[in-house]
Amino acid sequence: MSGDGDSVRVGVLSLHNSKETKAILNAVDDLGHEGVWLRRENTAISIEDGDVSVEPEVDIIANRLLLSNTEAPAELLGLATTFERIRPMLNEPASVLTAVHKFATAATLANWNIKVPDALLALSNERLNQGRDRFGDVGVYKSAIGTHGGGTWKVDLTTPVNPKVGNRQAFLQDLIERDENEHRDLRVYIVDGEVIGAMYRYAPEGDWRTNVALGGDVADATGEMPKEAKETALYAAEVIGLDYVGVDLIEGDDGWFVLEVNPTAGFKGLYQATSRSPAPYIAKLAIEQAGGDVEEDRVAELAATLDDSEPASMPRVDPGPEGELPLIGYIEEVVVSGTSGSTQALAKSDTGATRTSIDTSLAAKIGAGPIKSMTRVKSGSVKSGKARPVVDLVIGIGGTQHTVTASVEDRSHMDYPLLLGRDILEHYRVDVRRRVDEGGKDGDSEERLEEEE
Repeated sequence: MSGDGDSVRVGVLSLHNSKETKAILNAVDDLGHEGVWLRRENTAISIEDGDVSVEPEVDIIANRLLLSNTEAPAELLGLATTFERIRPMLNEPASVLTAVHKFATAATLANWNIKVPDALLALSNERLNQGRDRFGDVGVYKSAIGTHGGGTWKVDLTTPVNPKVGNRQAFLQDLIERDENEHRDLRVYIVDGEVIGAMYRYAPEGDWRTNVALGGDVADATGEMPKEAKETALYAAEVIGLDYVGVDLIEGDDGWFVLEVNPTAGFKGLYQATSRSPAPYIAKLAIEQAGGDVEEDRVAELAATLDDSEPASMPRVDPGPEGELPLIGYIEEVVVSGTSGSTQALAKSDTGATRTSIDTSLAAKIGAGPIKSMTRVKSGSVKSGKARPVVDLVIGIGGTQHTVTASVEDRSHMDYPLLLGRDILEHYRVDVRRRVDEGGKDGDSEERLEEEE
């Protein structure tokens, strides 16, 4: 650990190229200390003769592992726990585990008398559908782990729903709407028990979810935030035990309810709304907990800018060989999942298509939807393009789940009910010689995204 006046080495544990991670590392450097990006390329833990060491050496670690969009969250939790046993850590794994599982969050908060929407998680199809009537004709259907609005549906509960989406547990939740014409929630960003900023988030036209990643608008709420909302957010962060967190709330007829507690909340929307970045405050907390000194005025000065440029600590290594990406065939058998169930289907890989698409009948069979927006695509010789609805879809390929926004179209005249676009194929190498069918036809026309409507 560093003493007074010494430079602190703050490690940020992050295996992805997140702008938030970059901003925190740059803030550490700008505060006169040293940010260290702990990534796959440069990180190791060694046990030798009973001594445990970390490479590169750090004094404290800020946990920025994204568990919500990985297929193996337990593996990353184990990794974070390993680091926590060796160095002090912000956003400890136990707290992150609770926060990343939406139902675990709700259950924990409810036990501490924090208002959350009524919800039901059941392991069997029968039990879940026995209880769906209590939520009315329309409710919220969520995968227990999800991100950026993915894995959240507004569903018609007059028809059955499935207890799992792909390989992830799902649950039902009460839909809270004070004004059905204006879908708005409140995000409060908290660092070390202090509100850094707050924003109202408004759903984009044609959607009901307010996530900035989905195109929602934002407005500064820091100064005018209701006292009840502020106190609820601070209490929720304390109960879950997170050092930095975005708390999402919604106002109902009976007051403010906590929707989610996000340990890796984005900075972009908050900065857009408030002109204030949380990064220097997170950096300050890490530096001070490791025994370093920080100038308060400098923190406030840095917070006026969101510096997410490439940090000095970005590891310099040769890129891995292309062969590290898994192979996918020209025609593959996949598992496609919606709110009503899952089924196997043949899918064609098309690197010329921006977006994955699904046949109308198959979408109806698995309960894909509701419609999020409309997209315009070119298809074959049709130059003007056609407008098609877009829905959330979960596609499993060889045990890996991909949540994408897929366009819905009538593919009954085509050979394959699914077309895999670059939103999925970017994670693979396509082998055009590999196909699971027996030399089927290639009647699908190439499709290209033109514009969102």
